[in-house]
Amino acid sequence: MKTHSCDYIVVGSGIAGLYMALLAVKLGSVLVLTKGSIDDCNTKYAQGGIAVAMGKDDSPELHFRDTVAAGGGLCDAEAVHILTSEAADCIADLIRFGVPFDTLEGEITLTREAAHSVPRVMHAGGDATGEHIELALSRQARSTPIRVLENCLAGEIMVEDGRVIGVKALDCNTGSVEEYHCRFLILATGGAGRLFKYTTNSDVVTGDGIALAYGAGAEITDMEFFQFHPTVLRLPGVAPFLISEAVRGEGGVLRNADGRRFMPDYAAEAELATRDVVARSIVYEMKKTGSDRVFLDATHLSPRLVTTRFPHIYRFCLEHGLDITVCPIPVAPAAHYLMGGVRVNSWGETNISGLFAAGETACAEVHGANRLASNSLLESIVFGKRVVRRTETPCSPGEGQPSTSAVCYSLPEREPLGSAPPLKLPGLQSLMWDQVGIVRSGQGLQEAADVLATWEQSLPESSDRLSYELNNLVLCGRLMTEAALLREESRGAHFRTDFPQASTGWQRHIVFGEDVSN
Repeated sequence: MKTHSCDYIVVGSGIAGLYMALLAVKLGSVLVLTKGSIDDCNTKYAQGGIAVAMGKDDSPELHFRDTVAAGGGLCDAEAVHILTSEAADCIADLIRFGVPFDTLEGEITLTREAAHSVPRVMHAGGDATGEHIELALSRQARSTPIRVLENCLAGEIMVEDGRVIGVKALDCNTGSVEEYHCRFLILATGGAGRLFKYTTNSDVVTGDGIALAYGAGAEITDMEFFQFHPTVLRLPGVAPFLISEAVRGEGGVLRNADGRRFMPDYAAEAELATRDVVARSIVYEMKKTGSDRVFLDATHLSPRLVTTRFPHIYRFCLEHGLDITVCPIPVAPAAHYLMGGVRVNSWGETNISGLFAAGETACAEVHGANRLASNSLLESIVFGKRVVRRTETPCSPGEGQPSTSAVCYSLPEREPLGSAPPLKLPGLQSLMWDQVGIVRSGQGLQEAADVLATWEQSLPESSDRLSYELNNLVLCGRLMTEAALLREESRGAHFRTDFPQASTGWQRHIVFGEDVSN
């Protein structure tokens, strides 16, 4: 087995991975491992933008309050303070790296999205923010000494005496496995959206970093909190396509199959309520009308506003026979973003020395039970920068640890079912969508937990990219389902019909791992 050595290994090539690599290359040698191409990630599909308090009526304190309000009582206050107060400095980095944020008369333009008090969302290319960020960062990376290994899948974290020493990685082209040694290993592989039948996520988002970390002994937290985007294009034969929250921010309204606007029935904020509220409201309305969709109506807005503010959405829909300036958009919710992940402190450190995580892979408890729109890209760069800073100056024991309470659990052992269906990806995705989706019940979660445990016990050893991904998804599905089964309440993105109210006794985090510091 061949071995290689460097200072930093970054696993993943989205905004978090590339941004950290660009900062770290000033401090030492950097290797980026990505199982696809450098541009295969969720970042480029992010339409809405990046939330940052820079408007005349805005402030980091107001951004803080909006984030905490959306988080359902589970945001770590210090983490949110860091997110909102250090945002502007990191945005300056993106501008320096060449991200072309939209401007008007020399000033960056801002828009409003759901649950934000004021317009504070920066965008690039209208609704192509993620794509512009990804292109700018990958272009910068190619002009530096950063080494990028494409089609290289990290399959195992190597730990000695409680400290990371590197990873074993599969060359997806040749099938060979090689060891890559490092001083610091940073996970930035995104979330686990491919767990679900309907998702906005790229095909590469299969929970790899979370599974890697758990296998190495790292703590995993908040897996029950998965956010479903309320408005995803629903057309026969057309893959799920995100319809940005900013469409509602600009004045678009939701109508049911009968043409009636319904969101005022469910929330005072109507279409600008938090994502969990809007997604569940759409589900209820679809059941009432016997339809598999509702409609996002922007036909009353200026056609010029629609075509210039949302050029990608407009063109995509038009290519599929839908002119959104004159016809409402058929939409339904789809899996979008994982609030949980690898448990880290405010410096991106895990409970394993030398192992860091950032972006959607990580959970610094900044989003709580429900992420505020357009905080995800911001989280990636703010906490990504702190990861690199921490590698320069190790912190003292306990520094930066979450202040919110947590309870540690182990994954329960379950008796295998004698009649579980054969494990195939579509079956896994349907099981998760039906039983661990937007609306959950104890019975459905129990059924899913039993099937997932049975599948996990029958998994063959991973040997290629597809088998690694399937194994990782099954593990992430188990972590998510068992956490949802434990949390006997409804909070944020986690809603159970048998426990429909929030409980003060559950204002704490569920952690899977050997030990919890608090």
